[in-house]
Amino acid sequence: MTLYDLANPTFFLKLVRRVLPWLIGACVLVSAIGLYMAFFSAPEDYQQGNTVRIMFVHVPSAWLALFCYGMMSVSSIGSLVWKHPLADVSAKAAAPIGATFTFLALFTGAVWGKPMWGTWWVWDARLTSMLVLFIMYLGIIALWKTFDDPAKAAPKIAVLTLVGSLNLPIIKFSVDWWNTLHQPASVFRTDGPSIATSILVPLLVMALAFTLLFVAMHLSAMRNEIFRRRIRSMRVRVAAKAPAAAAGRVVGAAGVAGGN
Repeated sequence: MTLYDLANPTFFLKLVRRVLPWLIGACVLVSAIGLYMAFFSAPEDYQQGNTVRIMFVHVPSAWLALFCYGMMSVSSIGSLVWKHPLADVSAKAAAPIGATFTFLALFTGAVWGKPMWGTWWVWDARLTSMLVLFIMYLGIIALWKTFDDPAKAAPKIAVLTLVGSLNLPIIKFSVDWWNTLHQPASVFRTDGPSIATSILVPLLVMALAFTLLFVAMHLSAMRNEIFRRRIRSMRVRVAAKAPAAAAGRVVGAAGVAGGN
């Protein structure tokens, strides 16, 4: 299977039909394992107590928010450069999912920040850049809805998406570039993770569960978008044929009247 095979929407739909049930099953299984480890296996933090368990939702949500926008950026390049027929479908389908993960990261971060920092929100570099990411998601979703023809919308939204991708390294390195309340990176570090294994393993399992959830939701959303576009194309063809058919009926009626 190659990218050229995936360029065929019919082949892609067949692939989704086969893969999606397995993805959903794997997501449910890994989520169950991850939640059990997060709530019953992982120990309490000596400072944060049970509130540390918010990490197992907050951190994977933040990772997926960045990953989703990164994937949208790659899809935008595929749409602009290689004109891949499913690239803009992928980007459009991913935007609401990415916005949901970003909102979940912001919400759980606020819930976690209240007992730790004493406030729901601060204009911290990491928090502010994540809020900008959420606004970018909303803007892209709104822009998709302003166009009736997806083909006309795709190039413009692809450019906007690529411009917005400049925010991704800011989010990633904001805790290193500025003095912030948000803790620095503790998993993806050059010298290895700084989290205890008893916390790290459940966190990675939950990250895998969230990733499987994203893939399943994304494939489903792409399938729905393909169906939506096919229905739109059928309606356009029917609408284009309607005037010609009506004109034919008028000519026919005029011929009958003239014969009489």
